[in-house]
Amino acid sequence: MWNPFSRAYDERSRYRIHVDDFQAWYHLGEYLRQQIRLLSQTVKGTSEILLLCIGTDRSTGDCLGPLTGSLLSETPGIGVMIKGTLNEPVHATNLREAIADIEALEGNPLVIAVDACLGRSENVGYINVNHGPLKPGTGVNKVLPEVGDMHITGIVNVGGYMEYLVLQNTRLSLVMKMATSIAKAIQHAVGYRNPITQPDDEIVNNTDPILAERESAVAKVIGTRAGRPR
Repeated sequence: MWNPFSRAYDERSRYRIHVDDFQAWYHLGEYLRQQIRLLSQTVKGTSEILLLCIGTDRSTGDCLGPLTGSLLSETPGIGVMIKGTLNEPVHATNLREAIADIEALEGNPLVIAVDACLGRSENVGYINVNHGPLKPGTGVNKVLPEVGDMHITGIVNVGGYMEYLVLQNTRLSLVMKMATSIAKAIQHAVGYRNPITQPDDEIVNNTDPILAERESAVAKVIGTRAGRPR
């Protein structure tokens, strides 16, 4: 769990979009594609990518990372190394071990960290991308090592007080929607079944059918709840 107020970043290396914005996954994927190409050529000198998805399946709000990892791990032939899933999460207890495993890899891959974070109420639902390492644990006052060449964070709830309780009471529908958008954006960024832009700006979703099916199921659940009498 990352604290977005814990450090300052150059605004030129920052991008953000709300999960409910029109074609959010596509625009996020376009930005990621550009930044991955830039960092791969100028910093890493490699085309290999490793996605480090941080969080735990024991907390609704903090499962954004492992949920994203699980969705992508079910994508055959995506060409991205995935570390951190619902079955094998990377969290505070084993983060140092995970970092050691990454450092031992040959090829020096570009590491993209994914984590949930808390923020101001008006920013809930935003997905942020920043250059540089992620400093996990700051949202819940833990001191953990920084990791990543760039990072993606999703603001899942309001921070500032009783963080653990807030995470436990975060809506799963929001986390699922954000995880699906991030997963689809990464698919697009690495060229997996690259979506096609039509003249009328309609995006044909050719991403993995598993993600599309799960996104549709989440949308139906949200729509059903919205239609219930209060």
